[in-house]
Amino acid sequence: MKELNRTNFPSAGRPIKVLQFGEGNFLRAFVDWIIWNLDKSGVMNADVAVVQPTPRGRVKDLAAQDGLYTVCLEGIEGGEKVQSRDVVDVLRDFIDPYTEYGKYLGYAGSDDLEVIVSNTTEAGIALDTTDTDFSACPKSFPGKLLAFLKARFDHFGGDLSKGLAIVPCELIDHNGEELKRVLNELAKINGMNAEFIDWLNTANHFTNTLVDRIVPGYPKDKAEQICEEQGYIDTSIVKGEVFHLWVLQKEPFVQERLPADKAGLNVIYADDITPYKQRKVKILNGSHTAMMPVAYLSGIDTVREAVTDEYVGRFVRELANEEIKPTIDLPEDELNAFASAVMERFMNPFIRHELISISLNSVSKFKARLLPTYNDYRAKFGKSPKHILFAFASLAVFYRGKRGDEDIPVKDDAAYLDFWKEVWKLTDIRETAKKAMSAAELWGQDLDVDDDLSLVAGYIKNITENGEMAALKEFLGE
Repeated sequence: MKELNRTNFPSAGRPIKVLQFGEGNFLRAFVDWIIWNLDKSGVMNADVAVVQPTPRGRVKDLAAQDGLYTVCLEGIEGGEKVQSRDVVDVLRDFIDPYTEYGKYLGYAGSDDLEVIVSNTTEAGIALDTTDTDFSACPKSFPGKLLAFLKARFDHFGGDLSKGLAIVPCELIDHNGEELKRVLNELAKINGMNAEFIDWLNTANHFTNTLVDRIVPGYPKDKAEQICEEQGYIDTSIVKGEVFHLWVLQKEPFVQERLPADKAGLNVIYADDITPYKQRKVKILNGSHTAMMPVAYLSGIDTVREAVTDEYVGRFVRELANEEIKPTIDLPEDELNAFASAVMERFMNPFIRHELISISLNSVSKFKARLLPTYNDYRAKFGKSPKHILFAFASLAVFYRGKRGDEDIPVKDDAAYLDFWKEVWKLTDIRETAKKAMSAAELWGQDLDVDDDLSLVAGYIKNITENGEMAALKEFLGE
């Protein structure tokens, strides 16, 4: 078979307008795939230079294939199975700043450069006060970016027209604002002059973003088959789901240089991305978190099996439609479309998503993903959402650590595991429920309100005595 490179598969070169921090699977199956679509549609004419953000990375592997790689998208769309395989060709240059620091800073003088994107993990946008030596490659991502922007400021003499659109994709709240804040702090620590700091803040434009696509990565079990079918050797195949969503906070400077919403993709420039974040966290992540103990204790092991089960699937849909969606301030048609897409994603036959993997750190997940809905629902309707209370009861039983005669490999913070051990030492179910619900140190609030204790204690009693599925059927009125 042929090797995948530009000699065997020629493609036209484009100006390098995007500098990308990160070479991982997500950026290649999401941002780079979007830029490739923008190029195909004639909306942009841009290639990407990839910066390896850590000493260990894959820029050499990507360079070996001249930046070409296959994106395999698989999932359900409109009720139908969908598969696509495309060679993405936007990666044009590859930089290891630890060994090519001069080359890296050289891009600061590029007239073509317009956009910086990044995905350096949630921990990437963090202030490292020891990042003070810019004569060599700084340690942190903000340090690298600050060194780059200072070099650009110096090269162009502070020209305000040479600022960049800076688009972080790290999964933290207000990622653009936080990156800007960290850069300012680091600039002050390094004693950078006021003229540069003013240019940093006025010439450059940061935007907050929300990204959403499941990217399992390199398909080890199918890679050889894919290569045979495609007729070439590709060591950088990346697999992702069909669904994609990119929400960027509306910023005219950024939108002009990255018109990602102009190619018919699921990309939105919004005045406020908060409702979209709530939609994702509440509907997608919240449903996942509520589903896990209900389905797992019912003897189900995967997300797909859970949502296709008559009773667990009904529970998840009722939760989304009756308790989650009413708490989100977005048009009903948008919420319905997103919820429908989430259920299709859950049913993706090409991805095996183990419920036990979702169970990791379930206390924190329940607090972050379901309690905001619980509180918003109570504020709006004056009563507690019963599906969330049933999920809470199921979660409490999950932390007992038994599914029938089988031990559950529960994984969480040691202090939380110790707490649940104490809970399950209690022999009275009502006391068990009360201790779990009133644990403000876990939930950040006392959940023992109104007559909810009686409800939750009843759910726990039913689950422990009759089994999860029997309790679920009774809950659903079956």
